[in-house]
Amino acid sequence: MRVKKAIIPAAGLGTRFLPATKSQPKEMLPIVDKPTIQYIVEEAVSSGIEQILIITGRNKKSIEDHFDKSVELEKELEEKNKEDLLELVRGISSLAEVYYIRQKEPKGLGHAIYCAKTFVGNEPFAVMLGDDIVDSSKPCLRQLLDCYSEYKTSILGVQQVPQEDVSKYGIVTPLKIEENVYKVKDLVEKPKMEESPSNIAILGRYIITPKIFEILEHTAPGVNGEIQLTDALRLLMKEEAIYAYSFEGHRYDVGDKLGYLQATVDYALKRPELKDGFMEYLKKIVHE
Repeated sequence: MRVKKAIIPAAGLGTRFLPATKSQPKEMLPIVDKPTIQYIVEEAVSSGIEQILIITGRNKKSIEDHFDKSVELEKELEEKNKEDLLELVRGISSLAEVYYIRQKEPKGLGHAIYCAKTFVGNEPFAVMLGDDIVDSSKPCLRQLLDCYSEYKTSILGVQQVPQEDVSKYGIVTPLKIEENVYKVKDLVEKPKMEESPSNIAILGRYIITPKIFEILEHTAPGVNGEIQLTDALRLLMKEEAIYAYSFEGHRYDVGDKLGYLQATVDYALKRPELKDGFMEYLKKIVHE
C-alpha cells in the first residue's frame, strides 16, 4: 500500500527558544524568510505525500494561518502589481491538503501520534518531526518511502551521531542488511553514552504501519513521564520487523539554537541574491 499521509507533530512549547516562542510557535521561526515548518511540508509534498496532518496545541494558530489563503494580502499584492510575491503567497496556500488537530496535553510524541489515529485509518503513514530539516538532493522522506516500497514495513530514518550526543536521541541496535539499510534489533530512548548500543540515531523521519495505534493505546509513560514513540516502536518490533534507513543529506537540528543558526547561514548562502554580500560579511566578522 502506498504511503499517502504524513503527520507533523507541532504541539511542543519550544522552551529552548524562549523568549522568542512565548507568543509564537517555534515552528514559525524563519530560516532566512521561510518558516521551519514550511520546509517540512515542502519535503512531504516533493516526496509524494498527498495529505498532511499537523498536530498543534495552544498558541499555534499562526501555523494554520500560514497555510491558509490570505484574501486581503493577495488583493493588496495584486493591486500593487507585485506578481512575484503574489505567486509566492498563493503557492503556500496551495502546497498541500493540510489538516489540523490539537494535542490538548503535552503527553509526549507517542501520544501526539495517537491523536492522528482517525486521520490515518488502516494505512501506513509518515511522521516528520519539525525540529529536523534535511538538505539533500533527493528528499529525505522520499528516500525512506523508496526503502518502504521494498521492505513493506516500518522504516526509521537514521544517521550516525557523535558518541557524546547519543543521550539526545532514540538509538537503534542495528543489524546491517545492505548499503544504508539495517534491521532494527532493539531501540532505546536517550541512553547514557556508556550504555548506548550504537551511535545510530533516529532523526525525525519515520514510516510506520498502523499497528502502532493498538500499541500506543496501551503504552505506559516512559522517559520524562511522557508516552514515548520509541517505547511503542520497541513493542511493535516484537510483532513485525522494523528497518532503519541511513538517509543521505545534511540534517540540521533547528530545535537547537546552534543548529538553527547553522541552518540559517547555510540556507542563506544558497540564495543567489544573498550569497555574495552575506559571504563578504561573514569573512569580515571572522577576521575582525
